[in-house]
Amino acid sequence: MKHLNKILVAIIVMMGLNSFAQDNNNPWAFSFGVNAIDTKTSAGGGHNWLDRHFSQPFAVKDNWNIVPSITYLGVSKYVGDNFSFGVSGSVNKIGKLVSFNPSAVGHDSRGYVVSNPGDLMYYGIDATVKYSLMTVIKSKVIDPSLSLGGGYSFLGDNSYGTINTGAGLTLWFTENIGLELTTKYKKSYGERGTATAVDSPSFFQHSAGLVFKFGGTDTDKDGIYDKEDACPQVAGLKQFNGCPDTDGDGIIDGSDACPEVAGLAALNGCPDADGDGITDANDACPQVAGLASLKGCPDADKDGVADKDDKCPTVAGPKENAGCPWADTDKDGVADKDDECPEVAGPASNKGCPEVTAAVLESVKVEAKSIYFNSGKATFKSEDVPVKIESISSLLKQYPNAKFSIEGHTDSDGSDAFNQKLSQERADVVRNALIERGLKPANLTAVGYGESKPVATNKTAAGKAKNRRTEVVLQK
Repeated sequence: MKHLNKILVAIIVMMGLNSFAQDNNNPWAFSFGVNAIDTKTSAGGGHNWLDRHFSQPFAVKDNWNIVPSITYLGVSKYVGDNFSFGVSGSVNKIGKLVSFNPSAVGHDSRGYVVSNPGDLMYYGIDATVKYSLMTVIKSKVIDPSLSLGGGYSFLGDNSYGTINTGAGLTLWFTENIGLELTTKYKKSYGERGTATAVDSPSFFQHSAGLVFKFGGTDTDKDGIYDKEDACPQVAGLKQFNGCPDTDGDGIIDGSDACPEVAGLAALNGCPDADGDGITDANDACPQVAGLASLKGCPDADKDGVADKDDKCPTVAGPKENAGCPWADTDKDGVADKDDECPEVAGPASNKGCPEVTAAVLESVKVEAKSIYFNSGKATFKSEDVPVKIESISSLLKQYPNAKFSIEGHTDSDGSDAFNQKLSQERADVVRNALIERGLKPANLTAVGYGESKPVATNKTAAGKAKNRRTEVVLQK
């Protein structure tokens, strides 16, 4: 339980602090692995300091103490300028304690004796400031480093402080996962045993394990961390520092005037299908090369009127005549190009066509009402009907652009459905008669109202006769 408590203390302290070299994007790192302890540096002997400390640096089998399991954990945070700070906790079992005793039985050729002190457990908590050299050597895979720090070691029933100097090498498999190799020389301070130096030995501690970087933010999930993403809220491309290029024309959307359609850099990312230097969005004739003065449209006869608006594209004419060399045929002040009735004078307010007067409408009304039909049929009753149709036709022809509705009506004899059908047929008969006399079909509509709009009583024969009628109504 005593040893377990020490482990828990080491982990709690470690998780509350920070540890090795990362970067701005992933400031945190977690590492774990195996550690080895070599106590030869406290054994004494040797010809000098270097010989004492480095004469057998890789005598793994002879001097290193290794427990084949995860024996260290570390957490770190990047603090800027290639520096990181953090802590680590480690545990080991000392089964090889090196001392210098040339007179002892079993010493090696240099006078060192390796003994087993029994169940001697080691626990360590270390704080480390680490400097990464990865940016110095301009590598994204090889990450050498130097470190300096301090710690506290528990060896058996003894405990003491250490000053730690070290070096390391991390090989990054991916941006976030790497293999970490480190070595530290832990110089101890405390009372030493006179014979075995068990109380507070200085030693080398080596470690190998995996390191995982984390903590980076990528709001738009485009694989580029916010700190390096020029467009952190919108997913984009690495070559554009995280900004999108929706249309794939090599111009980022923020600088692309036409982000949805691939275009040219010279036109701020907008397309120019006809190659006339005018973007399609501003080109009135995007498929045909034209002039900037005519919004990208051509002018074959060079009269200043774009071909698409020129009613005479191969013959020059004034702009007011839509590019044609014509005048005002009916002399009503409305150019033929704008005149819906170029042969008949009329005001500009009615597009050059005459306006229907109230007197004419009354005349048409009188003539139309005097057209009677045989009862129950869509045939004319009186012999003078063709004369009345001709009179109506002559009046309506004076207004070429006016539109009229031919309305048919019946008396109340018969069913509603029959009368509705009959009224429509009567309206159609009048409309067809007017069309036969030269009126434009587009200017005439026919509609039947059945018995729904009587103008007299249906209780008398005279009233019913008046209700069997046709009316011609001007459409506004």
